[in-house]
Amino acid sequence: MSHAIVIPALNEARAIRAVVESALAQCPHVIVIDDGSTDGTSELIADLPIVLLRHATPQGKAASLRDAFREALQRGFSAVITMDGDGQHAAEDIPQMLSAAAHYPGRIVIGARVINREQQPARRRRANAVADWGVSWASGHRVIDSQSGQRYYPRSVMQLVEVSTRFGFVFESEILIEAEWRLGVRTVSVPIQSRYPDDRRASHFRAVRDTTRITRMIIWRILRRGLLLHYYVRFLREPPPLLDASGTASVPDLQDNKQGSADVRS
Repeated sequence: MSHAIVIPALNEARAIRAVVESALAQCPHVIVIDDGSTDGTSELIADLPIVLLRHATPQGKAASLRDAFREALQRGFSAVITMDGDGQHAAEDIPQMLSAAAHYPGRIVIGARVINREQQPARRRRANAVADWGVSWASGHRVIDSQSGQRYYPRSVMQLVEVSTRFGFVFESEILIEAEWRLGVRTVSVPIQSRYPDDRRASHFRAVRDTTRITRMIIWRILRRGLLLHYYVRFLREPPPLLDASGTASVPDLQDNKQGSADVRS
């Protein structure tokens, strides 16, 4: 079985064709989910050799990812790589994500936006740091850039399509926790560029609203499991799983880590 690239899209007319074409250059299997766009997003890619799913009205990123996972599972793919439709993620980063997946079979691979992090809006950077801390606690291991939408999901994690939340950005945090709780599947990250071009459309992520939703979900889960203090201690002690090309952790300019490099294969 092979992998597919999944691209959720909502009103991405500015960038969607270039994003899809770059994805096709890396993989012949591309699934695009148009979440009720009104700007002609689907029409701009209708001639490309892709699987195009469409929602009549916007249902949110969670619904888009669920539908894409179901489609990929039905088609027999062993994994999917997700990337946003706005051009923030580069398909050229996919080979290093596949390399990390080969080093760590069965894990979720996150494209962590740690290169040129200063390009990320300060409010988003702070919100991401809060989410990383909470997701790391709840999942019992250090998660780097828990809010990145560029990820490799193995088939076992795709099968967790029915996690409870209906909010898109909460879903992406919740599935990391569920993967650990239900399957014992952890994450590993590879460094990618932070890309915020001047002509990029306004983000669908709302820092206060979505961070609040993510925080509530995490707190509820931690309390439900009895505070998970052993998880908290464990994630604090672990080296951060951020890989360079050799499969060794290499952490450039992470504010919350001063440990340098360490092998994380254990």
